[in-house]
Amino acid sequence: MAWWWQTLIGVAAALLLVWIALLTALLIAKPGRSQLKEALRLLPDLLRLLTRLAADRTLPRGVRVRLGLLLAYLAIPFDLIPDFIPVLGYADDAIIVVAVLRSTVRRAGLEAVRRHWPGTDEGFAALARLAGLPPPVDNGENSSYPRA
Repeated sequence: MAWWWQTLIGVAAALLLVWIALLTALLIAKPGRSQLKEALRLLPDLLRLLTRLAADRTLPRGVRVRLGLLLAYLAIPFDLIPDFIPVLGYADDAIIVVAVLRSTVRRAGLEAVRRHWPGTDEGFAALARLAGLPPPVDNGENSSYPRA
């Protein structure tokens, strides 16, 4: 067998293994059905938040790179899981956004995310649930996340 066939087969096998690993990671990190519905409802505000966070030079470089890669992934026309596959076809984008968002909040902090949030307080509370943040501060009058 020619060397270029062996190389081509090796590259195809490596890509298949990477795809299987990413698919497995998605299935492990998959949030519940109600969380997916919340994420889809918040999508416009989430996209604005991600864009604002990616452009914020005060955040760590790793966070900005991660957010830039996420925005690039969301912009490309193909997905890890094709959209014709029921449930997971459309959910893969939401799962990846939630995973990156959790990582961003843990690394950049709640204040940075709150500062850039374009939506309502109720929307931010839903975002906090998706990102696994602690419950809102209860100051006796209402329960909300303080604005930075």
